[in-house]
Parts: sequence; structure tokens; C-alpha cells
Amino acid sequence: MKVILTEEVIGLGEPGKLVDVAPGYARNFLVPRKLAVYANSASVRELEHHTQRLERKRLRMVEAARSLVDRINGQSVSINARAGQGGKLYGSITTTDIADAIQAAFDITIDRRKISLSEPIRLVGSHEVSVNFLGDARAKLTVIVSDPAQVAAPQKEAAAPAPAPTPEPVVIEEETVSESAE
Repeated sequence: MKVILTEEVIGLGEPGKLVDVAPGYARNFLVPRKLAVYANSASVRELEHHTQRLERKRLRMVEAARSLVDRINGQSVSINARAGQGGKLYGSITTTDIADAIQAAFDITIDRRKISLSEPIRLVGSHEVSVNFLGDARAKLTVIVSDPAQVAAPQKEAAAPAPAPTPEPVVIEEETVSESAE
């Protein structure tokens, strides 16, 4: 007996698949639990229409993902984080931090689970990150991690003018007031 799966059934397939099963399995298990519907001419036509609609939607999503890849591929984002001596961060840069930086820089909302790091970012510097979109659409992005306190400290020393020489203190002598004016 042919049925169309409405939900994923382990061992049979995913939703929308037309499968051939035993009549008792379909009648007593799949159809009562709404895991499948009987495959008649109307349901097969509906399945074909639904499949075409899903394919068009998937193509639109792939095209949108490719345009996002073209927009951010090879770009860089900056993240400020506190670091100690030697450029080691207090903590690490997470995929959420990178997603927030992409949101701020490019106005693109990316799910943090789409960002893959080869290893956790725990040092100041440039790091390569891969952003996986739908299908084979992947973008490489450079994340530049810097510590604003370490960057500002050398600039302050170089930009500070030499102190001006201090003038010698001026001593004011007090006048004595005579008491004869009474």
C-alpha cells in the first residue's frame, strides 16, 4: 500500500516521501498517528504541488544566502576585549560576540550556530572565521580582536607634551600695620 509520510518516520523516510508499506502497518500505525496519509490521486497531486512550492522557496533562500556571502566574504569585523600581558584575553571571544559584531558592522542577523571557529579566540590579533549559510554558501570573515586599553596607552605617551618648566615661587612679604592709627 502506498502512503505519503507527513512526519519523519525512522526507517521509512522524511516528510513528503511516497513509500510502499504493508497495509496493516499503514492502517493500524501510520494513518491513526497522522504520520502518513493514503496515497490517492488527489494527495499525490497535492504532494507534487507542495514539493514544487518547497523547491521554489529553497531556491529563493539559497539565492539570498549567496547574496549575503558576496556581501561579507573577505570582510573584517573588529571586537574590543580586555587583555593581559602578552595579548591573552580575559576570557574568550564567542560566536555570539562575532554574530553581534557582524550585526553591528553589516546590519545582517546571523544565527551564532552558523559561525564556526577552528579554535576558541583567546588572543589579541586577526583570526579567520567561517560563516556557513544554507547549502554550500560559506563566507570567510576576519575577526580583529584588540584591547582598547593597550592601544590607547602607547598613544597617550607619544601624544603627551613635555612638561613646561615650573616658575620659581613668588614670595609676598606682609606689611606691618602700625597700631598708632587708633
